[in-house]
Amino acid sequence: MIGAPLPAPGRALPLDHPGPWLRRYHGRPVRAAATLVCLPHAGGSASFYYPWSEVLSARYDVLAVQYPGRQDRHREPCLTEIGALAGALAAELAATVPADRPLVLFGHSMGAVVGFETIRHLERFRAPRSPDLFLASGRRAPALSRDEGIHRLPDAELLAELTRLGGTDARMLEEPELIQLVMPTVRADFTAVETYTPEDGAAVRCPVVALIGDSDPRVTAEQAAAWHDHTTAGFALRVFPGGHFYLSEQLDAVLATVTAHVDALRATT
Repeated sequence: MIGAPLPAPGRALPLDHPGPWLRRYHGRPVRAAATLVCLPHAGGSASFYYPWSEVLSARYDVLAVQYPGRQDRHREPCLTEIGALAGALAAELAATVPADRPLVLFGHSMGAVVGFETIRHLERFRAPRSPDLFLASGRRAPALSRDEGIHRLPDAELLAELTRLGGTDARMLEEPELIQLVMPTVRADFTAVETYTPEDGAAVRCPVVALIGDSDPRVTAEQAAAWHDHTTAGFALRVFPGGHFYLSEQLDAVLATVTAHVDALRATT
């Protein structure tokens, strides 16, 4: 579940920092149709969504979430609890995101869990703008969360699991120093995901769209469809060809789907 390796020295991606948790890579449209907040997977970083920003920033204010412990936040300790991640992110969104346009969250894998709990925080504390749509990608419904012990595996076995899931630059697995650098982050993220237990009946008040790859070894269509039980609004399931990182394999189709759902939301708000 790890994304692209850290940029080489002197090749940092252009960005601005709306806050400690948010990265904007391509500027903000003068009349952004919506704010799209993208949450990465376990071991991933904000730069995973650079291609999304490149395509979508002409119409949306695209913000990528940067968890502590990676890239430009590598000196900060990783957080090992979903609640801590979601609470801190919710506080920043409440203080940063404008209330005059739709707010959409997209979270992949671990990001789907963090996104779900972030929305619950924003709704619970009546933020100036609660999310209008949640896109939960590559993750079974919260009620089906379980501890599979991946975060307790030895390094070699944890790396083997990352390889099986795909999405990992194979060159990284040949660099012992880089492995040593990112392994604490990966392990912390898996700890957060695998020790997460939602409250009974946990649900959000915005519509939810679940997205998966049809050959994802981590989640079935039935498990993704169970997100239906975690919203009091509308629900839809979208299935794409591909594995756990179908969203990289089917980038154009996924972005078209995201755009269609966001634009449909605008028509009703």
